[in-house]
Amino acid sequence: MQRKLHIVGAGMAGSEAAWQAVRMGVPVVLHEMRPKVGTFAHRTGQFAEMVCSNSFRSDDDERNAVGLLHWEMRAAGGLIMEMASAHRLPAGGALAVDRDPFAESVTRRLREHPLISVSEEEVAELPSEGDWIIATGPLTSGRLAESIRATTGAQSLAFFDAIAPIVYAETIDMSVAWLQSRYDKGETEEERTAYINCPMNREQYEAFIDALLAADKTEFHEGETAGYFDGCLPIEVMAERGRETLRHGPMKPVGLTNAHRPDEKAHAVVQLRRDNKLGTLYNIVGFQTKMKYGAQTDVFRMIPGLENASFARLGGIHRNTFLNSPTLLDAQMRLKLRPNIRFAGQVTGVEGYVESAAMGLLAGRMAAAEILGRDLPPPPPETAMGALITHITGGAEAKTFQPMNVNFGLFPPIDAKGGRRGRKDRYKAYTDRAKAAFTEWLAA
Repeated sequence: MQRKLHIVGAGMAGSEAAWQAVRMGVPVVLHEMRPKVGTFAHRTGQFAEMVCSNSFRSDDDERNAVGLLHWEMRAAGGLIMEMASAHRLPAGGALAVDRDPFAESVTRRLREHPLISVSEEEVAELPSEGDWIIATGPLTSGRLAESIRATTGAQSLAFFDAIAPIVYAETIDMSVAWLQSRYDKGETEEERTAYINCPMNREQYEAFIDALLAADKTEFHEGETAGYFDGCLPIEVMAERGRETLRHGPMKPVGLTNAHRPDEKAHAVVQLRRDNKLGTLYNIVGFQTKMKYGAQTDVFRMIPGLENASFARLGGIHRNTFLNSPTLLDAQMRLKLRPNIRFAGQVTGVEGYVESAAMGLLAGRMAAAEILGRDLPPPPPETAMGALITHITGGAEAKTFQPMNVNFGLFPPIDAKGGRRGRKDRYKAYTDRAKAAFTEWLAA
């Protein structure tokens, strides 16, 4: 009887891992505890549910490392990218998706595959036998997290992440706000008007910062630590780092012209991005928060254009779990102490939907290859996937390891001229080199 691959978790990484394995002819048992056992952030039992942003970020595969990762996943026949493209929403050059139909499509494709069976029972302990991938993501159940901690001896297994609020579009005052993507980016009018922008003058911005700093926040329970990933900081934590931090971060006013007052330069701008295909829901970009619910409505309604906003979902805070992968995983993403187990996705210390799915893609292929008696080396470090897996399995400094988005800083350096114009050429050189190396890896 052919060996089966067991995959725990049907998020981005687990779903992609399952798809890659069955494409290679290896049967999969996909273990997903939802909806029987829920989490703080999930709403459904659908696979690949998007619990935070609905964006896969930049789709530029020539000068952006995330867009390059998109390209590599598409080249490898990735399910997540296929479904994301099928349910794409206008987002000014980013790949944003209609989250519910996207998750439903991924779920349907996997549940209907003849080589996939689904178990809805919680896996509470690391298995000692069989072929397994643990892809439980940032919301690993408490019992499984404790089993991982007991097995690995890891002292620091959790940090905290926050989710952004979603607003009903009909409650946004468009006599104040306007539609525009930053720098009018996008090939179509729909792309160039993919964001709703709410302007603030200096006085409004200062009052907003004061309210943000004074608002009631979620308190941590005993034994919890408030360590955040810098790429997803709560807005109040950013504000605590300096009054101008938000104005140079998610509230930066550059590249935007107020359609109602084109001659008036905003001091700060809050952007909202479409969250569903109908355009009835918008999420507040970069506004993940740990404010209490009552405080959130009071503070966010200080934003011009959102004075009467109604919220489909308020922000919240949840535990994010990840391994110190450089010390625990080998180059095949196997747990050194139990090599029958691989880890994939955010639990390995990558950050973001795309990065998680990419690590699932690699784990699924590597596990299936091992079951089939084949040797599958990791992609070259010159590729986006190769740069990520190299980072988490030994390229990072273990003492300071924290979740990481894909970026050109993880790639082997390339020789190119400096300066602003040189940087664009250098990024293009990175992606050209990566595409050639990835194509060769796939062919081999």
